[in-house]
Amino acid sequence: MSPSVRLQEMIRVIRSARTQCEERGVIQRECAAIRAQFRQADNVGRSHNLAKLLYVHMLGYPAHFGQMECVRLIASPRYSEKRVGYLGAMMLLDEKQDASLLITNSIKNDLSHSNQYVQSLALCTLACMGSAEMCRDLAPEIDRLLRTSNSYIKKKAALCAVHIVRKVPELGELFTTAAHSLLSEKNHGVLHGAVVLITELCEQNPESLAQFRKVVPELVHIMKGLVMSGYSPEHNVAGISDPFLQVRILRLLRILGRNNDTASDAMNDLLAQVATNTDSSKTAGSAVLYETVLTIMDIKFHVTHYFFPLVLSFIFGFNSCVVLFIRRSYISMMSLQKIVQTDHNAVQRHRGTIVDCLKDPDASVKRRALELSLALVSAVNIRSMMKELLLFLSSCPPELRAQAASGIFSAAERYAPSQRWHIDTILHVLTTAGADVRDETVPNLIQLITTANELHSYTVHKLYRALVADISQQSLVQVACWCVGEYGDLLLRAECDDTEPVQVTEDDVLDALETVLQSHMSSPATRGFALTATMKLSTRITHNVDRIRSIVSIYGSCIDLELQQRAVEYNALFKKYDHMRAAVLERMPVIDKTSPGHSKGEMTAGPVQERDQTQKQPAVETVSQESTNQVRV
Repeated sequence: MSPSVRLQEMIRVIRSARTQCEERGVIQRECAAIRAQFRQADNVGRSHNLAKLLYVHMLGYPAHFGQMECVRLIASPRYSEKRVGYLGAMMLLDEKQDASLLITNSIKNDLSHSNQYVQSLALCTLACMGSAEMCRDLAPEIDRLLRTSNSYIKKKAALCAVHIVRKVPELGELFTTAAHSLLSEKNHGVLHGAVVLITELCEQNPESLAQFRKVVPELVHIMKGLVMSGYSPEHNVAGISDPFLQVRILRLLRILGRNNDTASDAMNDLLAQVATNTDSSKTAGSAVLYETVLTIMDIKFHVTHYFFPLVLSFIFGFNSCVVLFIRRSYISMMSLQKIVQTDHNAVQRHRGTIVDCLKDPDASVKRRALELSLALVSAVNIRSMMKELLLFLSSCPPELRAQAASGIFSAAERYAPSQRWHIDTILHVLTTAGADVRDETVPNLIQLITTANELHSYTVHKLYRALVADISQQSLVQVACWCVGEYGDLLLRAECDDTEPVQVTEDDVLDALETVLQSHMSSPATRGFALTATMKLSTRITHNVDRIRSIVSIYGSCIDLELQQRAVEYNALFKKYDHMRAAVLERMPVIDKTSPGHSKGEMTAGPVQERDQTQKQPAVETVSQESTNQVRV
């Protein structure tokens, strides 16, 4: 390929490459030719070569050797070369490179150029890659351009000023006066830039809020003009007059009206007009209405109540149109997230509609509906809402299971109507999504079971059946093993009033625990639970103690150190400390969740030493220190 090939021809050759190796070879040859031409002092095709280099850069290949060529082209008096040079600077340079400082003087000169398009190039480049030092040097020039009579330059300068304020917030005071004066412009581009600049100034410097709250009447006047204006081909989008400017003004009003009575009152009538005169059948109208709702929810509380029927009519006014419902579900859920925090009962009336959104095929709508459904759970509707949430959990996407399970656990803990219902709910979640629950679920459930004395028999029977049916859910298996070890005697008696008793033999129980110990699906922590449960059963059964001793001895040489240590200590209990075995392995005391040793579901060493057994259950913690040392030796 000839070095003088045109850009279009180079693109055609690169696209026709059949392999990546062939494409790389074409680009390497062309880059070599471009380098050679860059070294020529009288190169007349600089802009042509830099344009080709920018295309190479867009494909992801290195093009840093063209940075100095950008600097040369920017200094050129020809507009065609300046344009390519500034474009290259925006793509190849950034504020971290020293070469960017070399164009500061060129940008300053071009900001005073007589051609508005040259000024525009300089403004765009500064707004794209200007460093803090460049912003400090050129800020006075930008302030000067904000005061010119050229609307085209004003809107570019306003957006450039936004970049300067973000890079150097202390320079915001320089643009305050000019930003205020821009609101008197008729050009929508200038107004849009002015609103964005004022919004940035308010966010970067909260002290400027008091000054800009004075412009609320001007913003209201501009917004009313947009809402009430007739058809304007230049600004019309799907029947809405300049929705982009409307959204920006509403966002600024939201900032200015927050926690301020005067500003909030000044925009009451405007918000009502926007909500009643905006056509929501189009996406542009829905966007404006959504920003209106957010503004209503963020301004003073009494204003929120004034507009509350209007807010709900917007959110739930789409029942007559399924397509519109799908389009607006997401933004409606986001709006209701804010409303539920201030008026819980009002949102409760629309609980059925919200629950239906759990079945929406769109993942983002599903996530928002889940968050809102969990927020609506109360002591009154806990049973009905939990049925819907458990049904959703059984079919929800994998990425939402952890969030759903965590929310169900939290709601059940706060509003459970009974301990049995609480236990059944958690077990249902563990059976459905045991692999996605948090680590503290196991100790929390164990604590709940220990406090429900009258449900021990019911719980151990239910957990045993779940253990036999499925050992893939590790959290469920851990709790089941713990319960079988603690209340195995109740399981063997087959006495349970709350559920149909099942005759279970000692061999059946030990077979189930051995299955857990030998399964490849069991984690080391789960095997620890199963081994401890097996050991505890040695004091609760009478005919299979020798089998338990054999099972425990096998793991005395296990590769897992935790499991090996347990087995060694348990073997010592069978031999040297057999007279203490019954006392060491007696039933756990009731765990007080409010004690100093219990925090956020994690049971740590506290006044009751046995609490640690819910996690690790070391065998000989109640043995004296001297005896323990002898065992571990």
